[in-house]
Amino acid sequence: MKFLGIIPARYASTRFPAKPLAVLGGKTVIQRVYEQVAGVLDDAYVATDDERIEAAVRAFGGKVVMTSTEHKSGTDRCREACAKIGGLFDVVVNIQGDEPFIQPSQLQAVKACFDVPATQIATLVKPFTVDNGFEALENVNSPKVVLDKNMNALYFSRSIIPHQRNAAKEDWLKNHTYYKHIGLYAYRVEVLKEITALPQSSLEVAESLEQLRWLENGYTVKAGITDVETIGIDTPQDLERAEEFLKSRGL
Repeated sequence: MKFLGIIPARYASTRFPAKPLAVLGGKTVIQRVYEQVAGVLDDAYVATDDERIEAAVRAFGGKVVMTSTEHKSGTDRCREACAKIGGLFDVVVNIQGDEPFIQPSQLQAVKACFDVPATQIATLVKPFTVDNGFEALENVNSPKVVLDKNMNALYFSRSIIPHQRNAAKEDWLKNHTYYKHIGLYAYRVEVLKEITALPQSSLEVAESLEQLRWLENGYTVKAGITDVETIGIDTPQDLERAEEFLKSRGL
């Protein structure tokens, strides 16, 4: 199978404008993401709607494709980029442009999901640990996912699922393995075309989670597991933490 990595990158961001071009350890955030992905997948492109990002990617020798400014999600941007890039790819991997520490092992975990021929969409989850504490579990910005015995997603939610009716909350992480959803997706090319043509679903609107649209329409979302904790860059404060992380690793 051939895997195409696409890294959607917008210039506009409410919390952190020009985020892809922010400098982290002497390189832009988008360059760091690209370098983590290139070589692990068969090919990789940045998909952007801004000429400044396009120029920055070309400057470090990366591949880039320009896309519409009207897209509402990274999945939609991946669909247009895939059509423009062409080629005989089987799977498109959607890597967030603000994850400079994405690891090859995480990409491999998502790729491995397609060893099962029935897999239509794949994503990544990380177990919450007791050390994370209940506060991390109840954080609405860390969506949770419930999996079946075949590692297929049953439901994603910003709420804690399942609710343990007969246990004290301080014991929930001891009693059950909860999974945090990591926003890395991969789609078979024909499935990507189909899901981006679907209207928003009621569950998606309620939780503000686009993957619920796919479940609600009967698509299978298989999960790979990682134990790696990455640092996403959502705010300038996150960038400062990422700088400290680099320094702690001597990078």
